[in-house]
Amino acid sequence: MGHVEIPESDISGTVGFAGAPRPRTATARSRPATPEELWTAPAVPRDRVDRPGAKRKPGRHLPLLVLTDVLGLGFPALLVLRAGDQPGAPIAAAVAATAWAVVRAARGRYAARDAGRVRGNPLGDWLVLVGLLAVLLAVTGGSLDPATAVAALVPGPAVAVLAGATARRLSARRGAARRVLVVGEAAGLDRTIGLLNSRTDHAYAVVAAVPVGPAVPNCGMPVPGRLAPERAHDDVSTVLGGALTHDADLVLLAPGPRLDDDRLRRLSWGLHDSGLALCVLSELSGIAAARVRPTSVAGLTLLHVAPPLRRGAQAVLKAVVDRGGAALGLLVLAPVLFCVALAVRLTSPGPVFHRQTRHGRHNRPFTMWKFRTMVADAESRREQLSAANESEGPMFKMRRDPRVTRIGHALRRTSVDELPQLLNVLRGDMSLVGPRPPLPEEVSRYDERELRRLAVRPGLTGLWQVSGRSDLSWQETVSLDLWYVDNWSVATDMGLLARTVRAVTDGRGAY
Repeated sequence: MGHVEIPESDISGTVGFAGAPRPRTATARSRPATPEELWTAPAVPRDRVDRPGAKRKPGRHLPLLVLTDVLGLGFPALLVLRAGDQPGAPIAAAVAATAWAVVRAARGRYAARDAGRVRGNPLGDWLVLVGLLAVLLAVTGGSLDPATAVAALVPGPAVAVLAGATARRLSARRGAARRVLVVGEAAGLDRTIGLLNSRTDHAYAVVAAVPVGPAVPNCGMPVPGRLAPERAHDDVSTVLGGALTHDADLVLLAPGPRLDDDRLRRLSWGLHDSGLALCVLSELSGIAAARVRPTSVAGLTLLHVAPPLRRGAQAVLKAVVDRGGAALGLLVLAPVLFCVALAVRLTSPGPVFHRQTRHGRHNRPFTMWKFRTMVADAESRREQLSAANESEGPMFKMRRDPRVTRIGHALRRTSVDELPQLLNVLRGDMSLVGPRPPLPEEVSRYDERELRRLAVRPGLTGLWQVSGRSDLSWQETVSLDLWYVDNWSVATDMGLLARTVRAVTDGRGAY
């Protein structure tokens, strides 16, 4: 285990566990620090080879990623150039493949921490490549046909995307999680760690916390050290000691009144000089990274946040996909719908379909269709079961609802009862992907935050469907719906549709 050399101070005895200094007296903290103490980072050995548990090896997929890019563009380019009888096809393909790797590297696509994450737009890299090769062709006086040469370069962006996705999957399978030490005031620690630990769809594993000030956090994480309420010259050594103790490779700073801009900047100097990665938590929440663009103006770091998609090409494409997908689904699933309708009619008295008023986009009511999964008088019996409601919000949820029929249990578990909502999608009342459509009595109890769920059309499936369905709490459901409302895109919809298949097969949370 490494050690921490702290600046000369009036600390008596040994430093804290694994190098984290013990709390100092108020007198010691108020002593002005020398320039050497403020500007010199502690000497901390960062050799991760001998420390147990250091499993992350940044950049181990870089050679494979570079090789994939080179071969992915070079080999198809060679085939296209030869098919077009272009002179010097092997040399031209080799030059193009090399230039492609150089362009990708120059634009930061092979950065060790981001290997496999296709940052930016691969099409932009490709356009830079085309321009570079056009200039090179003009300078050297080559005789390649321009149209054939451009066609030979087409596979490049597609291979870049596939290679990035493959590298991400390899990293996830081999446990390349970031070991995170969180630093902040007690309330910020509890909130940040609670949110990170409540989800598993990210690569951040919190291993310890360093609180700022005297308050005690309730996050349940190890506390290897504590920062003084005011800036002290042992801030960096305390954080580094905690990181070394728990083999953290990333420090997450949660800003607050006691962790202001100046203190953050000095911590960043010491941590970066010691080879430790740093991340600062933003107060912005529920905003996808693709909508945020950082800029620097007059020494200030600004985050430009793009507005949610409400109109434009993606909105038109979503409408086309909704209507086309619904029509195709009804056509392909017609035999299944007929068999389910017959089964519902023969196994319990009552109508085949259950029609229910729901509220859609801009709080407009519409009639939603489902296969009937409950007894015919289910609505009149709901008041009798109100005391058994298992939801803390306006929704009614009951794991063993006695009104559900035998075939209704099977239909709900497989979500087949939702298929008639394709008619609602075809009519434009709903979308294939969106928030859950609420009942009128639920909407009547919504606050301003919850009403924002109605800014888009409700969906046949959505984040709530692939994240646990009825097992989610009301606040979790609202948070997922609000994230979708503000961050949806056609690509997000396609991903959620694919994940819905797995969620339906699993059946978790469907009752």
